[in-house]
Formats: sequence, C-alpha cells, structure tokens
Amino acid sequence: MTISTCVFDAYGTLFDVTAAARLAAAEPGQQALAGNWQAVARDWRLKQLQYTWLRAVMGRHCDFWQVTKDGLDWALEANGLAGDAALRARLLDLYWQLQAYPEVPQMLTQLKSQGIRTAILSNGSPDMLQGAVTSAGLGALLDAVLSVEDVQIFKPARIVYDLVGARFGTSAGEVLFVSSNGWDAAAAAEFGFQTAWVNRAGEPQDRLPWPPARILSDLTNIPELAQG
Repeated sequence: MTISTCVFDAYGTLFDVTAAARLAAAEPGQQALAGNWQAVARDWRLKQLQYTWLRAVMGRHCDFWQVTKDGLDWALEANGLAGDAALRARLLDLYWQLQAYPEVPQMLTQLKSQGIRTAILSNGSPDMLQGAVTSAGLGALLDAVLSVEDVQIFKPARIVYDLVGARFGTSAGEVLFVSSNGWDAAAAAEFGFQTAWVNRAGEPQDRLPWPPARILSDLTNIPELAQG
C-alpha cells in the first residue's frame, strides 16, 4: 500500500536524548558529570521509559515531564550525583533543547517534497514537544505533533496509535511509523503500521512477535522507504 504519512517517535528517534548529559558534561565546573555522563544518560533514559510502562499498566498516568524528572533523580543517585541541585536543574533545562540528529532536517524536507505528510507521535507532553521542535527548527517540516496526553496513557497502548488515523484519516497500512525503540516499532507493527526501527546502537532485536519491516542505522533512507 502507498505511504501517505510518515510518523516518527520523538525522543531517541528525531531528538538525541543523550544530548542534555553530553552538553552539560562539557560545561565548566561539571567534572563530576564529565567522567560518567554516558552512564547518567543511559540510566536516565531507561528509568524514564520504565516509569511510563509501569504507569500505563497501573492506570496511574502523569505527564512525561514528571517521569523525566523522576528518571533523572534515579540516575543521579545511582551515579553518586544526587546532591547536586544545580546539575539537576541544568540537565532538566537542556532537555527542553535537545538536538535533532544531523540527518533529520534534510530527511523531513525530502519527505515533504515527495508529498508525504509528516508527524510526531510521542509520549512527550505538548509543551515539551513544542520546545524540542522549536529548538531544532523543525516546525515547518511537520504537519502534526501528536501527544499521548490526548488519551492519557503512554505507549505502547493501542489507543495511542489510533491518534494517527484520527488526525489524518488514514488507514494503518498507509502509515510508515519510525522509532528508535524496538518495543515501539513492534507495537506499531502489531497495530498495522508499516514500520522501521532505527537501531543506532546496534542492539539485538526485541523478542516480540511483530518484527519491524526494516531495520536502519539512521534516518537517511526514510524517504526512499516511503516511496516504496
């Protein structure tokens, strides 16, 4: 089926979730973070995701900013940095200004030139997503920014993926869904989307019965996939 709409996860897919810790570690006075910023970034992201899954299963929703703060607090404590209030504030501030991966602007521009609609579908709250989109200068390249806040439950709840059809009037088969999270790509494949998993880290494929149609190392070839 012809692709009419290309939908992207935001964090880790379009936006580099390690950027906040990496940039903070390079700033003056951040020697403690500089030695283990990679571990802080990894732990922060893992706990952020785990808290979304747990809250979804338990029916105890909060917005993504809350799980982002909770995940950071766990990561800082795990890495011996829990007492540094200034560092915590700086990392949270930088999270509103995450960098897009280098290939993203050209990739989105090419999709738009092909007449394909583009959107974000994210766990992020609308204000967080707007901050990231604005900071990265992607606003003119996106037709919609869809947030789970409209349905009050995090991915991979199926009702989240319903937001795409509700917004664009598309059938699932017309949508190419792209995520850096293997579990997200699997859930989207189960929903009926055509899928691509952006496996930047070279991780093993998740043991789930809905494999992504394509596995990529970055987003460069998404316009080619969307053309079929």
